[in-house]
Amino acid sequence: MLANIPPTFLLASHEPALLAAIERVLLASGARVEIVLSANAALASMTAPRPPSLALLDVNLPGMETSQLLAAVRAEVSSKHLPIVLIAGSVTQEWSNRLAEGVIDDLIPPTAEPPYWQLRVDKVLRNRRCTRELETLREGALLNAQMDRLTGVYNRETILSMLFRETDRVQRMKSSLCMILFDIDDFGHWNSRLGADACDELLCQVVGRTTRLLRTYDLLGRPGMDEFLVALPGCNPSNAVMLAERLRIEVFCSPFHVDGEAIRLSACFGIATSQGRSPMVVLREAEQALQMAKAAGPESIQCFNDCPQSVAAPVAFLSPTSGDELLAW
Repeated sequence: MLANIPPTFLLASHEPALLAAIERVLLASGARVEIVLSANAALASMTAPRPPSLALLDVNLPGMETSQLLAAVRAEVSSKHLPIVLIAGSVTQEWSNRLAEGVIDDLIPPTAEPPYWQLRVDKVLRNRRCTRELETLREGALLNAQMDRLTGVYNRETILSMLFRETDRVQRMKSSLCMILFDIDDFGHWNSRLGADACDELLCQVVGRTTRLLRTYDLLGRPGMDEFLVALPGCNPSNAVMLAERLRIEVFCSPFHVDGEAIRLSACFGIATSQGRSPMVVLREAEQALQMAKAAGPESIQCFNDCPQSVAAPVAFLSPTSGDELLAW
């Protein structure tokens, strides 16, 4: 198992006595030790697809300056979490600066006794583990702040921020961008009839079905309780209408199952096109189109201004075809 594979420590020096002394300490810790004799060999090991768990570099390595070696290593994304210990006989201002910047993790004199080496190496690895754990927690907190906790799609603030980025791309590349805003019909009725937990499950099922119809680079967000926004980069209004019709049929034509009940849901759709304008303006137009769709009746699709209107008839939703005894509103 991977958990039982010992870590690999890179030891880079051209001094035989130093290599022998430090290798004994590292092997005693249970690690595998890779020894290289030049800066070029150290760089190849540290930037490999599977770099070592720790690198100990003699500042007197032949081949290139240590500062050049550190710069080359840190330029590699794969090595940004690789802890580096310099073996240096003196603490220069340059090494102090690199230590403060986090470019290196520690400085150890070559004359240090074995117990001191073990202590310093253990401290470096422990600090790196703590740093990785903090980064993971920070990334998780950032992701949670961006996503809707119930459905896992983008929340209102995040999808609006992403729409500003997409609008910048539309302006630069003279491309198209459409938005589909859809709202589940009479969802308040279902909330009263089925309860909050069942309706939460219904929303998750709607998201699951919707996601299967989208491209990998389309954006899906939940700006309201039972309201969802689909942003379609590179999509013209005609194709946006076609997708709305697919959503109306393929998401809502089959019954939803929750708490042993088969639920008949429907939705209305409002469509607006960006034309490189502010996302807030386009979103307001999509909201107006959605209000027109609601006024036209359940399962309606409406476009703002010059978008082509949907001509498809409302979805034929018949209980006998599904074999379920449907709850409908």
